[in-house]
Amino acid sequence: MRGDEEGAEHPARPPSRRGVLAGGAAFAAAGLLARPARAAVRLRLAHGLPRAHPVHRAMLHFADLVSERSGGEITVTLYADGVLGEEPTLLDQVRTGTLDMTKASASVLDVVSPLYRLFDIPFLLRDKEHWRKVVSGAPGERILQAPGPSGMTGLCFYDAGARSFYGRRPIARPEDLAGLKIRVQPSPTMVRMVQTLGAEAVPLPWGVVYTALQTGLIDGAENNLTALIYGRHAEVTRHYAYTEHTMVPDVLLIGARTWAALRPPLRDIVRAAAAESAMLQSALWANAEEASRAGAERLGVVFSYPDKAPFIARLSAMRREFMTDPTLAPLIAQVEGA
Repeated sequence: MRGDEEGAEHPARPPSRRGVLAGGAAFAAAGLLARPARAAVRLRLAHGLPRAHPVHRAMLHFADLVSERSGGEITVTLYADGVLGEEPTLLDQVRTGTLDMTKASASVLDVVSPLYRLFDIPFLLRDKEHWRKVVSGAPGERILQAPGPSGMTGLCFYDAGARSFYGRRPIARPEDLAGLKIRVQPSPTMVRMVQTLGAEAVPLPWGVVYTALQTGLIDGAENNLTALIYGRHAEVTRHYAYTEHTMVPDVLLIGARTWAALRPPLRDIVRAAAAESAMLQSALWANAEEASRAGAERLGVVFSYPDKAPFIARLSAMRREFMTDPTLAPLIAQVEGA
């Protein structure tokens, strides 16, 4: 007799242990198949930078990490080049929940938390090493986690270099800025800084700065080195002065509704992926600065290193005022001691 026939003759015989285990495994597998799959989370991330920019490339890495580590439960679609709007528009969309994520300069993030104003304080950050200590340490974590009226959550800082003045003519001292129209980000602090140095501050969105320089609507701007190439500003300016008055990072942000909808394990995945993308972006940024200077020099831009002391002296009263702000003063003291 075959075994199956033999078993059929003894229906009362208890099943073997192997049979119990096999049956249990089959039942468990059936239960897993019956369990409803988790709904896919599809996030949209938009910004105004070109696709070749280190921040965009870091965000692509972020999207890949999130998809991989969530087992495909989260997908992130990127929209570059301002196709969904300029930075202020994108921030409004994230705030209202029509967009999930964006990148914004810390200079315009008063709407998220007043602590972001720290990065607008002229000459507070001494050099790149000091900047790294601040953004990767307790001050940076406090700023990212600070609750604000917008409900947006900061995930990481991206290196945006030091900001300096550039335009059609040399800038060697504060007096050289007198009467010039200088583009700034739409930040009250940055407007005041430029005015204190004797220039006329002209807040303009990033996407129109090239045309404004080309047509003479403005005489110059203040930005990091890569703006000369990624924004094509080297085509319409001739002098870049390393004043390095601020080091304002970009910030990866996620909207309150989107963040609240994520399960805690998915939040952990998103945060960790953001932190790793920032590490990649830092390396990409260093290469981009080097390439941007070389490219700008080929286009005829002259670089200079003015004495920073007169600029620091002119802005000292403004810096002291920040120390009287009860919200910022403890954070400033922490940063100065870093």
